[in-house]
Amino acid sequence: MKQTKTAQVITESVELEFVDPQGESTALEADLVFDPADPFAVTMVFRTGVQEVRWTFGRELLVEGLYEPTGDGDVHVWPCLSSNGSAVVIVELCSPDGELLVQAGSRAVNTFVGKMLAAVPDGHESAFVDFDGELARILAD
Repeated sequence: MKQTKTAQVITESVELEFVDPQGESTALEADLVFDPADPFAVTMVFRTGVQEVRWTFGRELLVEGLYEPTGDGDVHVWPCLSSNGSAVVIVELCSPDGELLVQAGSRAVNTFVGKMLAAVPDGHESAFVDFDGELARILAD
């Protein structure tokens, strides 16, 4: 049996701006979460006054989106300048229920990505996956 590496969950609180279709923005609190037990993914947890909304997507989208447009399907990420000229990362989330476009300061996203890559370096994700455990879970269902 292969031994699986472990690391701690990384959570970074970020201030986002929700950008509506008219280009108006509204402040929105969120957490970026990386759980090494699911090393290929990151989760954005949006905190509204009533509930939490979670979106999980491939971590490489956040890594690559710091420097160039990336994404296919439901999630797109790209670097940009905000209306006041500061560096931001835009995240567009699409679902059958609608779309959400948010922007976060590049510095905050870069800090999170740096911590994530320090915990689980690029190319080493599979060392953190318990394939035997996952297979047993799937077969038990």
